[in-house]
Amino acid sequence: MSVFKVLSMSFVIVLLSGCASNRASYDYSAYRNSDPHSILVLPPINDSNEVIAPYALLSHVTRPLAESGYYVLPVALVNETFKANGLPVAEDVHAVPPNKLYEIFGADAALYINIKEYGTSYAVISSETAVEVSARLIDLKTSTILWEGKARASSAEQRDRDDNWQSSLLLAVLDQVIETVSDKSFEVSKVAAQRLLSAQPQNGILYGPRSPHYNVSKTAQ
Repeated sequence: MSVFKVLSMSFVIVLLSGCASNRASYDYSAYRNSDPHSILVLPPINDSNEVIAPYALLSHVTRPLAESGYYVLPVALVNETFKANGLPVAEDVHAVPPNKLYEIFGADAALYINIKEYGTSYAVISSETAVEVSARLIDLKTSTILWEGKARASSAEQRDRDDNWQSSLLLAVLDQVIETVSDKSFEVSKVAAQRLLSAQPQNGILYGPRSPHYNVSKTAQ
């Protein structure tokens, strides 16, 4: 066998092994055993500097979950229920025992969301509006973690820049002003929520009972 063929085969093996590791499957055994039909979305814990971040994100979480086949308890009503019962802070809500949440709301599982990043930042020749979120889906009867995931979306993903640094500086300043004034973060948070809570991406949530893809294995999706 020639040296060229040996090197080629070695390259293919390395490439395939890399792809396999990148597409490592999430362990969905607990998720399938729980088989949640309804989801309670808790007020997100906000680690960003933007006070509006939790409200913006909450406005986008219901659609991807519903499209994935789940019944989602109305997030506005849930939020008001917590406030009316002396729990206006997300950290306090997340500290409520899962079985207590089940007694109150009757949902099968709860979604615990953390906002890691939200807003527009400026760095010399670039300006970016980014939203980064993570989440855990927990069985309210057993307190078992069914799924964990994270996602990030940015306004800079599809943006092209001029090679001229002076033009880039001007564009960066303009981007920051426009995106801050127009609250670009609200739009970007919609993309982040879709990426996080859609049943389609690798290692995302499973399809729920209201989806035609219900009970289809992740390897077949």
